[in-house]
Amino acid sequence: MSANSVNRRRILSLWLPRLPIDRIKRKLAQDIASQADAQEVAGLPLPQAGEAKKAELPSVVVAKDHNAILLHAVDEAAVRAGLSIGLPLANARAICPELTVYDADPAADLKTLNDIADWCDRFTPLVALDAPYGLFLDITGCAHLFGGERALLQIVTGALSRRGFAVSAAIAGTSIAARTLTRTASGKIVADREEAAAVGPLPVSALGADAAVTTGLRRAGLKTIGDVASRAPHEISARFGAAFTTLLGHALGQGDAPISPRKPLPDYIVEKRFPEPVATDTVIALTLSSLAKMLVAAMDKQGKGARQLEASFFRTDGAVRAIMVETGRPVTRPEMIDRLFRERLDALNDPLDPGFGFDLIRLAAGRTEIVVQQQRDLDATIHDNDELSALIDRIAARIGGKRVVVHLPLESHVPERSALALPAQHHLAAAGAAAWPERVAGEPPLRPLRLFERPEPIKVPFATVPDGPPHQFTWRRAQHDVVRVEGPERIAMEWWKQDGASLTRDYFRVEDAEGQRFWIFRDGLYESELRDEDGKPVPANWYVHGLFA
Repeated sequence: MSANSVNRRRILSLWLPRLPIDRIKRKLAQDIASQADAQEVAGLPLPQAGEAKKAELPSVVVAKDHNAILLHAVDEAAVRAGLSIGLPLANARAICPELTVYDADPAADLKTLNDIADWCDRFTPLVALDAPYGLFLDITGCAHLFGGERALLQIVTGALSRRGFAVSAAIAGTSIAARTLTRTASGKIVADREEAAAVGPLPVSALGADAAVTTGLRRAGLKTIGDVASRAPHEISARFGAAFTTLLGHALGQGDAPISPRKPLPDYIVEKRFPEPVATDTVIALTLSSLAKMLVAAMDKQGKGARQLEASFFRTDGAVRAIMVETGRPVTRPEMIDRLFRERLDALNDPLDPGFGFDLIRLAAGRTEIVVQQQRDLDATIHDNDELSALIDRIAARIGGKRVVVHLPLESHVPERSALALPAQHHLAAAGAAAWPERVAGEPPLRPLRLFERPEPIKVPFATVPDGPPHQFTWRRAQHDVVRVEGPERIAMEWWKQDGASLTRDYFRVEDAEGQRFWIFRDGLYESELRDEDGKPVPANWYVHGLFA
């Protein structure tokens, strides 16, 4: 085998032609089983056999197309009754009166396809959607882990069939060739460089081209892919377009477009498969600890640490649960990884449910960075930063990274825009080096300790005009008598960021009779900005924006 062929990709294509109806019937079967279990526990009669018999009747999924209700998906019983996709519902009822009809739900179908793709992650991290009912798995270099390509294909199709899905699968060197084979030659495994011979006898409809192109090929007497391939490429391009010529070339193994994996490939992956499913918290915790050691050992060889970690738990029933944590600094210690995941698992609103057990647990480092070695024995600042970063990581793992923030200064005079809240894990160093305006010694603070996210309106019965402070105001149904005032401080809005609706503000630092200090402002200037459409003066609106200590 040449070196060029060794590097060729191997693609496993999955096609679930009855996904919409299989999804519905699988859900109904689960509901019947759950009802039977609940009634058995309660000592009630089990569900009647008529419900199970109804599930065996021909079933179809319908969707509206140009004001016509057509069959969107059919089950095996409906196919035996002579029904097919695209048939009007009225005709279908005439052919098969005992027909169970369900409405199409594309969003639920897509979710089911994504759930199946999550389950397929156990075989390869490179899984791509092939809408509407297909998947591509790049199994290059990993098929031997499952006993070879034939064994892998049987494992995947067998598991999906047991879960109630009709599935067709094929393996080839290109994604288009593999997908073409799934339409008419399920179970086919094509050796490298033999795609043209494998797809040649198949009908042109298997290519999945537009209906107009397929009809045109048939009218031209080109019924099989081999018939089309026998013509010169320029003839095909002139009649059916360059896009179809490219599709044909990929089906014949002449180059291939790369697939687009649903998830980016992690930098490092370690996993453990279990011959018998595990469900106890102790075993799961020990497994995560051992995987953390393996992951750190792999990263240490290249001097890297993890910034983003994801633990995936694959249940035996096909469900997959992924838990992700992020860190402020590259993590290089397995005990820190173990602690972060303990914090994350303990804080889950929806606890990790093993069901009948996990047969695979995977730990991946989605993002890594080179670890910079620093002098740590003599520099206490580095130790303090490490401890602070570790504390932030633990808090973020428990309550979420977006809830632990630091503030960075912005060049703006508008109070609510003078600081930016950002996740502390990613901006801790910038926050430590940020330069904030210094307070003038001996002077009271110009800005309140507590600044409201949105200014709150207050009622001012009267104020000294044109630019004086109020003598009294009501805030949150409490009246405050003003005894001391500092100001005004006039702040104009940023005209280049406004639509002209924002007004100039006059801020005052006021103290009431009880010693409470407020930061209030009048929104707009008398006799210039505060006028109605007729040019008449209107009362000003007042707001409290913050509280001083």
